[in-house]
Amino acid sequence: MGTALQLLSWALILAGAFFTLVGALGILRLPDVFTRMHAAGMTDTMGAGLILGGLCFQGDGITAVRLLLILVFLWFTCPVSTHALARAALQGGLRPLTGTAAQRDVAAQTPASRQDP
Repeated sequence: MGTALQLLSWALILAGAFFTLVGALGILRLPDVFTRMHAAGMTDTMGAGLILGGLCFQGDGITAVRLLLILVFLWFTCPVSTHALARAALQGGLRPLTGTAAQRDVAAQTPASRQDP
């Protein structure tokens, strides 16, 4: 039984580390603030959630309860803060990118002086 819990714990911790790493790469590589916020939100919720879930199996009972309380707090606050940041960005005048990356590349390469009817 102990070995199975250890394996489950490490599987959750490694999955959380994977989501955190992918979220960090998303924050660096994604093109606009809204997609970056999505990557940060996924990192907060999934990455930290899986890591805390894995750590619950590592400690004793009171430690697991404390970690679960932290997890519940994160599940409620992270999506709300991401939503508040997105609303503030929209009200500040930022607009999400539209179209595909190929369409944006073509639009960036066309000269601004050329007007198509």
